[in-house]
Amino acid sequence: MTATAVNTTAVDLEQPLQDVESCLNLLGEALHRRDSAAIELHAASLHLALAQAIEQFTAAARNGTVPASLRTRLMQAGGRVAAQRESLARATAALDRAIDVLMPGEPTGLYGASGKNERKSAFGGSIQA
Repeated sequence: MTATAVNTTAVDLEQPLQDVESCLNLLGEALHRRDSAAIELHAASLHLALAQAIEQFTAAARNGTVPASLRTRLMQAGGRVAAQRESLARATAALDRAIDVLMPGEPTGLYGASGKNERKSAFGGSIQA
């Protein structure tokens, strides 16, 4: 592959990679601020940017070589996505636990505090023989 072709590939791949990195930065800031509207917006933008970047990197890899520096940056961006996903999963789990404490679900025992049966039958009443 000629030097001109490698430079053209690098130029073609630079913009989608910058878009991914920019979306990651904006999403990271929104996560830090705990701004749910911004998180939704930037997560959707990141999803689109990643899809476009992967498509272009895949096409470039089929037609020749992807410059090592851009490949490394794409792998780093993938690592940042994984880290943000993990952080968000931990925050979601903590929120779920807090909600369970504040708003417990339906009782799971057979008897309530008054000693009455809390199970509901399929017919809405008590079981009769």
